[in-house]
Amino acid sequence: MAFTPHHVTETSPRGSSAEFDVERIRRDFPALAQKVHGKPLVYLDNAATSQKPQAVIEAEEHFYRRDCSNIHRGVHELSERATKSYEDARVKAQRFVNAPDSKEIIFVRGATEAINLVAGTFGRKYVQAGDEILITAMEHHSNIVPWQILCEEKGAKLRVAPINDRGELLLAEYEKLLGPKTRLAALVHVSNVLGTINPVREMVESAHRKGIPVLLDGAQAAPHLKVDVQDLDCEFYAFSGHKLYGPTGIGVLYGKAEVLDAMPPYQGGGDMISSVTFEKTIYNSLPYKFEAGTSNIAGGIGLGAAVDYLNGIGMESIAAYEDELLAYATEEISRIPGLRIIGTAEKKAGVISFVMEGIHPHDVGTILDQEGIAVRTGHHCAQPLMERFGIPATTRASLALYNTKREIDTLVMGIQKVKELLG
Repeated sequence: MAFTPHHVTETSPRGSSAEFDVERIRRDFPALAQKVHGKPLVYLDNAATSQKPQAVIEAEEHFYRRDCSNIHRGVHELSERATKSYEDARVKAQRFVNAPDSKEIIFVRGATEAINLVAGTFGRKYVQAGDEILITAMEHHSNIVPWQILCEEKGAKLRVAPINDRGELLLAEYEKLLGPKTRLAALVHVSNVLGTINPVREMVESAHRKGIPVLLDGAQAAPHLKVDVQDLDCEFYAFSGHKLYGPTGIGVLYGKAEVLDAMPPYQGGGDMISSVTFEKTIYNSLPYKFEAGTSNIAGGIGLGAAVDYLNGIGMESIAAYEDELLAYATEEISRIPGLRIIGTAEKKAGVISFVMEGIHPHDVGTILDQEGIAVRTGHHCAQPLMERFGIPATTRASLALYNTKREIDTLVMGIQKVKELLG
């Protein structure tokens, strides 16, 4: 018998109708109006990258049309305008995560480079043979491989905190692994595969009780949750612009000023210096010490525009709407016979990964694409996590503030078509 989803009428999240209008928001994103294979686009690959609002597109275009110039070095009008826009974006990023000072905001290419920066600077200085780096079993490769490289170079050891079958961190086991040899805990805030929201405040507190600094990978958290690095009290927080409705090739590493000041530079070149002779180089002050060379100026300005856009809606309203959407999607997708959701934590962000009995995820994704539905299939750069659940891959539908319950209905009907064709 054919499976059909419950019919729903679009609603705003409970208690936030005045702040959130999903149809109006959708009109801000030009890419959502297109058709794919003759079908209206249903974009559910937001954990990989998000679509961009017109405000972000226009901010980048304005830079290239009017203000295109290198920053920090010029005294002419275009350079001064570009510098101001770029540094204004840094302040916007600072306020977005409630960092105490804009000098604690390092612009990087994305969360991957942010983590590599910490591994290559903090790690290079403080990790020695016999030391340990602690991560979790649900990390993205970007928060595994840099630490493996460091551990191999230094003769250190990578330790992994386990998770349960629901995809939740075993907090007691994590705390047991925090020991006298642990030099850093590098922890994901929200899992890109499971959607699990980790209890990072408690995890930071546990580490700090033993004098251990913490890096949080916020690539999947920053677009969906209100982040306050002062409340979290982490030493480092990393996130990417392109998942935050901003441009690709730009991201942020927040670091406590006293920690960043004590770290060596990541790369050498222009702008990260105060003075250079052939005998000695004096490094620039924060944040420029870690920003060698010409920056992604347009990307930084576009990121600032993305932050303005999100602030205009309100992160609390976004989180409330996405929570409602996730609950609806979970209920509807769970009703499909032969489908199993991977990651059923009590606290989740808008990610649903699933497997279907007897059908490979790549085949699921290919058929859904023909229906205009964009999902992600594969190991999602989390192969150890796939191994933990005994599967090679999943199909992942990841939600954003512009997705709707109607689109979830379309996804469910698309999955039913997969079953009819391949089941």
